[in-house]
Parts: sequence; C-alpha cells; structure tokens
Amino acid sequence: MTKLDLHKFEKKMEIRNMKHSDIDEIISMQEVCFPGMIPWKREQLESHLEIFPDGQFCAEYDGKVIGSCSSLIINFDEYDDRHSWDDVTENGYITNHDPNGYNLYGIEVMVHPDFRRMKIGQRLYEARKELAAELNLKSIIIGGRIPNYHKYADELSPREYVREVQLHKIYDPVLSFQLLNGFSLMRINPNYLPDDKASNKYATLMEWNNVDYHPKSRRHYKTSEPVRICVVQYMMRQINTFEDFANQVEYFTDVASDAHADFAVFPELFTTQLMSFLNEKSPSLAIRKLTDFTEQYIELFTTLSVRYNVNIIGGSHVVKEDDDNIYNIAYLFRRDGTIEKQYKIHITPNERKWWGLSPGDRVRVFDTDCGRIAIQICYDIEFPELARIATEMGAKIIFTPFNTEDRQGYLRVRYCAQARAVENQIYTVISGTVGNLPQTENMDIQYAQSAIFAPSDFEFARDGIVGETNPNIEMVVIGDVDLEILRRQRQSGTVRQLKDRRHDVYKIEYKTGMNRM
Repeated sequence: MTKLDLHKFEKKMEIRNMKHSDIDEIISMQEVCFPGMIPWKREQLESHLEIFPDGQFCAEYDGKVIGSCSSLIINFDEYDDRHSWDDVTENGYITNHDPNGYNLYGIEVMVHPDFRRMKIGQRLYEARKELAAELNLKSIIIGGRIPNYHKYADELSPREYVREVQLHKIYDPVLSFQLLNGFSLMRINPNYLPDDKASNKYATLMEWNNVDYHPKSRRHYKTSEPVRICVVQYMMRQINTFEDFANQVEYFTDVASDAHADFAVFPELFTTQLMSFLNEKSPSLAIRKLTDFTEQYIELFTTLSVRYNVNIIGGSHVVKEDDDNIYNIAYLFRRDGTIEKQYKIHITPNERKWWGLSPGDRVRVFDTDCGRIAIQICYDIEFPELARIATEMGAKIIFTPFNTEDRQGYLRVRYCAQARAVENQIYTVISGTVGNLPQTENMDIQYAQSAIFAPSDFEFARDGIVGETNPNIEMVVIGDVDLEILRRQRQSGTVRQLKDRRHDVYKIEYKTGMNRM
C-alpha cells in the first residue's frame, strides 16, 4: 500500500496576536466584510499594535488571514451612557487605552465571508475571554452592530427588534451570535457608528462577565493627569561659536528641569543664530552652510534631554538630506534618548524665495511618557486640516515652534493656535524668537509672545490661556495642562466640537503613503 503524504492535506488554523505584516490583509478583508463602511486606516492599526498588542488577534488559515478582532482596556464607568464608537476608541486609535482599567472593550470582530460557518468568530471571542481572565478584568464589553435591523426598521423600534432577536423570532448575524456566546444586553446606543447604515446607526451594548474576576483592593478613578510645559521665548543675538549657542540652550533646559517640566519647547529656526558668525551674505548659501551643524545640533539636544530628564521640542533646524533638498524639520528629543522628527509641510513664500526650502508631506503624531503629541511648525498651524488630522490620530497637545518678524505675522500664529485648541479640544503651545540679528539677511528682526492655550470652557483657564510671556523679551512661561480634564471635557463639555461634527456633510481626507516621513 502506497504511503500517503499527510502533510499535503494539512491546512493549519491558528488564532494568534496580530502583526504589522497582517495590516494590509486586514484592511482588504474589512472592505469585503463591511462594504460601504469606512475601513481601518493603516495608522489606526499600527497604533493598536503599539499601544496594546496583546488585545489584537487574527485568525490565520493555511497562511491567509481570514478573521481579526481588536480591543482596548478602559474603565467603562468613566464613559457616557450614550457614547459612540469614536468616543470609546479615540477615533479608532485607542490612545485612551488604560492598562489599569477594569473592562476589555471589543471594538471590532470580522470574518472573511468565504470562511464563515467555521466558528472563526467564536474562536476570536474565546481568545478575548482568555485574555480577560489572564489580565483579571471584570468583564468584556462590546458595541455590537444589528445589521439586519434596516429590514425591520419601518415596523419595529430598535428595542423591539432586539427583543425579537432575543426570543429567536428574528435572526441577526451579529446579535444572535453574541447572545449565544454568553453576552447580555446592557442598552442600545444611537449614532454609534455613523456609517453603519444597515444598523440604522444603532448598536447593542453587550457585556460578558468574568466569573473568575478577583476584585482589586480598592476602586480608583483618575482625577488628574498633569503635564508641565516650559516654553522658551528665545533671544536671537550675535554669537561667535556653536558653544555660545549650546550654553544658551543648556541654560534654558536647566531652567525647565529645575521646574520639573515634562517638556521644554524652543522656537522655529532659532539655530539660524549660528549664521551670525558664518560671514556669508547670500541667504541661499548661508542656509546651506547652516545645515553643516545638523549633527552637532542633534547630539546637543539628545544629551540635554537625557541629562536633564526633560522631553525637548528642539525648535526647528534646516537639514540637507540625500536628495540635496533642504527641509525645515522640528525634532522631538525624548528624555529616554529616542528621537522623532516632523517636517514643515507648508513653506512660506519667504522661505521659498530666500532659501529654497522644500516641504514635507506627512502629519505625524508621537507617543511620549505624557501622552500623544504633535508638532506643527509655524505656518502649518494656520491650516486647520493638519490639526484635525493630528487630533484624530490621538494628539492631546500640539506644539508650534514659530518665527515671525512682525506683530501681524505673530498674530496669525497666535489666533490660529487658539482656534485649533477650541475646535479640536486640545492644548496648543507656541514658542517664538525675539531680538535681532543685524548682519543676518532674512533673519534680522523678530517678534513674539509665546503662550500655552487651552479649549475655552469652564474647566480650563480663563480666556483659554494657561500662561503667556511678555512680548518681545527673553523669558520662559511654565504652565500645567491636565489631560484628564481634557478627556472629561470632550465627553461632557458645554460644547463638544469633536463629537458634534457632521460626518454626513463633510470630511477631511488625509492622503497617506507619501515618501517624506
């Protein structure tokens, strides 16, 4: 008898944690599973894996991803009863994930249509239950679609429809499945997913209780999450060496550290002070000479951020890259020694005319030990789309290093930064240069009044100003912003610009996948 090679018949089924290499397959699968609904953005799934990798699962069959589910941990009691999917997921980026929370919140489960009735969904649910037991979480909560409701909406209210499904008189592919998997109904939320037309935007809030849960010693709620910011209003003056510049920078970093600041913020293009000793009259040649200091600049700020234990927004510096183009780049120097960068996206007519600067083309948001932040350099804060994109990616603070030569230019930056704080319910910070560089073409005069801004509501500082410097003198302003107050205000403020947006009328489309990082 011929011996069969059993390996050729094998098709392995595996439930495992999601990996970055799965993202393209998951996005493609979602488009098939939920036609007409907005699929995941790559940045959202990358955020899931960065923030809570243990909570992201996928089903792989014969080397192909055929199902997935995503989740985060929250304290459910802190959320409004009528919350939406955007509320509880921070617009899909799960930047509100709380490792000390009590509830695992499931935000999506999907199975490719070609592989349904293979108990893939049940396996994914079991993986969540095992995770909840392993982490000693009180329960799993999900906001479930009711995709067959649109067929009955003319004759049944959402509550009546759910009751009929509970009595097995109507079959709903999602709700029926959840009930069979031990979930019980908590309530029905309207406007949960605005693009879920099949469910008429309704969702059933369902809960599975972990019977093995051991209550923690005491229940606690976060009352405050302060972040201290030291904003440097930097004096541009004649210097003779890079060491003169380094000494001035170290002084302000020391000031920030002594104040126990979490961030020290320097202005845009303040490294052009180095041009005061380059003896180059041509602006285009001087700016290229300035790029020679890039490595010294990066080494200086990396050392200072670690030595003084403060995250530094290193203003911005002009950098020549491999394509021989020059970019205006703002760097984040974390106090753990790691570095990130944000290219200026909108180049001013002056920067183009005198220096020939090139634009970047990607909005970035950075994780720090004080939450997610973004950097938008000077002119960029005057384009509201960028701040909205950064907010949707989870930024709670936008830092804006700026450099303006007159009051009109300064006020454009200030008014727009204050507007971004109000319309996105975030904190914004502006840091500018003052003083004069008489022998430096295109950088000879400066005007600034640096500040920290908050949304305008009862919970925040009067006039929405956390703190500000006096105009046109060298000094710092130090202020505390509270991320917990920000979170609560987004949920239940006098106005809620993020929750009340009319996605049915307008949207911002961010064209990702550009080359410039």
